Amino acid sequence: MNQEIHWDNIGTKYDDEVFDVFKSDKHQVLIRYFMKHANKRKDAIDFGCGTGKAFEYLSGSFKHILGLDISGELLKIAKTRGYKNIAYKRADLTRSNVKIPPAQFALCCNVAILPEPDRNIAIFKTIARGLKKNGTGLIVIPSLESIFYSSWRLIEWYKMEKVQPEEIPKDELLYYKGKTTDILQGIININGVRTKHYTSPELHVITQQAGLTITAVEKLEYDWSTEFAAPPDWLQGPFPWDWMIEVKK
Repeated sequence: MNQEIHWDNIGTKYDDEVFDVFKSDKHQVLIRYFMKHANKRKDAIDFGCGTGKAFEYLSGSFKHILGLDISGELLKIAKTRGYKNIAYKRADLTRSNVKIPPAQFALCCNVAILPEPDRNIAIFKTIARGLKKNGTGLIVIPSLESIFYSSWRLIEWYKMEKVQPEEIPKDELLYYKGKTTDILQGIININGVRTKHYTSPELHVITQQAGLTITAVEKLEYDWSTEFAAPPDWLQGPFPWDWMIEVKK
C-alpha cells in the first residue's frame, strides 16, 4: 500500500476515522507524561502528526514544534489549526535520508504500525536521529497482548451465551485472517488493514536496535467500546490497551 496516497485520500475524514488516543486514554497517562516533560525552553517533534491531534498538548508545553507527516493533505489540514509555534514538513519516516533538526522531545503516536517489520524499525531509527543526546521520546504503539486478551474475553462472552469457540461467527475473529507468519510477527487485520502490533519484550529489542533506551513502559487503557460495538456491563477491567514507552537517547 502506498502510504502517502492512502493518507492523502483520507484527508478530511481523518479525525473521524483515526482513533484518538488522547481522548480515549482512560487514565490520561499520556497527558501526565506530557506534563512531566513539558519545558517551554525546549523544542519538540511530532513524528507522524496527521491533522495535529497532539498540537493542543504540545503547543503550550514546548518552545517550538515540528510536525512531520508523509501526507501533504493531512499537513494542510494541520496548518488550519492556527498554532504559531509549529512548523510543518512532509517526510517519509521510513527513509534514512530524512533531514530533521534534532529536538529535546519527540512524540510518535501509532505511526510505526506498517505490515513490513523493517520499515517500522526504520521509523524507530528516524525518531532516534531526531532526538538530541539525552533527549526523551514518547512512542505509542498497538499491543499484541491486548488483541489476544480482547479475543479471549470475546470467547468467554460467547461461552456465557452457550456458544462454543468453534461456533463463533468467523467475522468476529477477522483479526486473525492473515497468514500464520503474519500473526507470529504481530500483524493483525484491523478493519481490513494489516497493522503491526507489539509485545512488550519486542519493544526492548527494537529500541536497542534503534539506539534508544526504554525508561518506562505504560499501558494506555481504553473502554471496551473501542473493541466491541455493545460491550455488556459486566465486562470491566483489565481493559484493552496500547503500549506507551518512554525512551531516551
